[in-house]
Amino acid sequence: MPAALELTLVVAATARDMGIGAAGGLPWTGLRKEMAYFARVTKRGDGNAVIMGRKTWDSIPPKFRPLKGRLNVVISRSFAPGLPKDPVGGPDSDGPVEASSLEMALAYLKTRQTQTNSEGRVFVIGGAQIYAAALGLAEARRVLLTRVMSDFSCDTFFPIVLGGEAAASEASQKWVQRTRAEHAAWIGEELAEATQTENGTEYEFQMWEKLE
Repeated sequence: MPAALELTLVVAATARDMGIGAAGGLPWTGLRKEMAYFARVTKRGDGNAVIMGRKTWDSIPPKFRPLKGRLNVVISRSFAPGLPKDPVGGPDSDGPVEASSLEMALAYLKTRQTQTNSEGRVFVIGGAQIYAAALGLAEARRVLLTRVMSDFSCDTFFPIVLGGEAAASEASQKWVQRTRAEHAAWIGEELAEATQTENGTEYEFQMWEKLE
């Protein structure tokens, strides 16, 4: 039997205020190593899925979507209600699968895992509303956070603060940062140096997990 479905949120956010977006896009540019890390982690293994909102889907250049090697699940209230449909090409296709809510997407993925006996990982990749909905579910178990040390002006923010003096809310205190060794073991690769600088932007890879 497949393992119980868990949600892993993947996000890059500023250390100062957990900013994740500006003017409908990313506040930073040129973080190729960070994007390569995202691709490796979300593709490693068999049968992985990435869940995103319609705006996040639209923000991906058409030539790069669906994100290859992962089932793409796109959530939008404008889609027809009911269970998501299999993508053209069958269950092994990258998608996209359309869902009218996060709950519908999870119901579909649970059924799919049972039918295919898959233990693929499920990642939530944005945007802010989808992150907020995911954090409210018991299935949300970890956050793979790229903490951006450089300062950027943002107008969109991750729903909870992880780390720092501002992490005083009850929701934030339910999360704990794991060690670099635990992080590396879960993603299946050695981590680069603690702080990296790319295109003038400093950042660090972290993993946070929800306390039982």
